[in-house]
Amino acid sequence: MNLLRATLPLIAAAGLLVQAPLQAEATTPTLTEWEIEWGGRPRDPFVAPNGDVWFCGQAGNYIGRLTPDSGQLTQYDLPDNTHPHNLIIDAKGTVWYAGNKNGHIGALDPNNGTITQFPMPASVKDPHTLIFDGKGHIWFSAQWSNKVGRLDPKDGTVVVIDVPTEDARPYGIKQAPDGRIWTVLLGTNKLAVVDPDSLSLTEIALPSPQARPRRLEITDDGRIWYVDYFGGVLGEYRPEENSFERHLLPRGAKSQPYGTALDSDGIVWVAQTGLQPNQLVGFDTQSGEFGEEVAVPAGGTVRHMMYHAPSQAIWFGVDTGFLDRLVVGKE
Repeated sequence: MNLLRATLPLIAAAGLLVQAPLQAEATTPTLTEWEIEWGGRPRDPFVAPNGDVWFCGQAGNYIGRLTPDSGQLTQYDLPDNTHPHNLIIDAKGTVWYAGNKNGHIGALDPNNGTITQFPMPASVKDPHTLIFDGKGHIWFSAQWSNKVGRLDPKDGTVVVIDVPTEDARPYGIKQAPDGRIWTVLLGTNKLAVVDPDSLSLTEIALPSPQARPRRLEITDDGRIWYVDYFGGVLGEYRPEENSFERHLLPRGAKSQPYGTALDSDGIVWVAQTGLQPNQLVGFDTQSGEFGEEVAVPAGGTVRHMMYHAPSQAIWFGVDTGFLDRLVVGKE
């Protein structure tokens, strides 16, 4: 049975009710949770053009669809041992997912559930996180294969780029306004950037040798914002100046920042997963200040977040079997 739970602020619905504004003058964030009846670690939701929310059932080997207004859930089975890790949706509504355990990227037709598989080269066992580049390509990280790759969906061609540092573990991946592809290297204290034309990859060392970056966001001015999972820091890198700033998260060195999202107001939202319940907090990239925290009642771990600009909402999955929506602006 689907369970809908809404919090923040007080509204006419059953459940936990608390308040946690980002700033005194800002809209109070509203958190709503949907329980996913199949479990299976629902994660990495993405809002389709029609408003449906698609998500991965990583441990359950399925793709799911939620219609938020009605709470209706639909499940789509995947090929054996797919273990979908991440998904994105194109303008036509096609759902693209990363087959993390059986080395393929899949395209699911939302109209009939048909799946087309794009196999990876032998050197890529685990496509991890996917992004579009605006030119019809899908870029991806492959953590344990230690690669960054690009898929051309038109013909299935895959280009693979090696990461020089051994066991670097490319993880989160984003495209900058200038078209370059950035990734964080969780297995070491480095960022990496790929020139999409020459396909050259450059590594950039972070100030702390102990840093382990996990996710990243990129603001319109080209600044790279990364979370240091081991250090409890939101890092800021300015490529043009080759300079860094480090912002200690409210819960400090043990906060274990994981999922991130960038909203339309230039706020970088960070999931602090080193405590239960996880605490979300926004950082204003202009003022340099953190806002107040928002607790995630469902518990579990927030691993990945997606910001949907039209509804000014952040979507994420929780290990305990929930999809959550945090509205950070007026819908």
